[in-house]
Amino acid sequence: MDDLAKALGDISRIRRQVAGTTEFRGYGPATLLSTGVLAGIAAAIQATWLNDPANHFSQYLGIWMATAVASACLTGAQMLTRARRMHSSLSNGMIRMAVEQFFPSAVAGALITVVIVRSAPGSAWMLPGIWQVIFSLGVLASCRFLPRWMAVPGAWYMLTGLTCLALGDSRALSPWAMGIPFVVGQALVAAVLFLRAQEDRDGA
Repeated sequence: MDDLAKALGDISRIRRQVAGTTEFRGYGPATLLSTGVLAGIAAAIQATWLNDPANHFSQYLGIWMATAVASACLTGAQMLTRARRMHSSLSNGMIRMAVEQFFPSAVAGALITVVIVRSAPGSAWMLPGIWQVIFSLGVLASCRFLPRWMAVPGAWYMLTGLTCLALGDSRALSPWAMGIPFVVGQALVAAVLFLRAQEDRDGA
């Protein structure tokens, strides 16, 4: 029994090591592009029905939180099915590592949002920039398991987030201050994943 337990432990360690050095293929370009489309739809909804987000911040927050949740659910569902198809027996370890890379950023973004809305509502205009900077950190933290060019959309989100913060006032609550960064950013993510898939097919 001791030998069996040792062998199983060795196999588990080897799987973790292999998973830690394997590029994650659980994100599909079409799904990531569709999350950018969702951001564009959210921006259009805000532009049409919410003319004064600074004085109706709860509605603004509702639009973008709903968009974030929908995007996360769409990405998560596709990641589970695609990772199991692409990584087979390593899929559980690969999914766990992918989640571990992005999860701290997501939690930080949610907690900062709660603190600002509850304790410093006058600073709520900063949230779009903060969200984008935090999203950038999540993308960059995930680069070790993704194609190297994923640093480009990560840098894009950092730039747009800092630009929103540099506006210094409620102009950062414009629908396009969120819509444009995420439409373009997710298109960049999708492009990187698509080109990587093309390289794999060409090399096969």
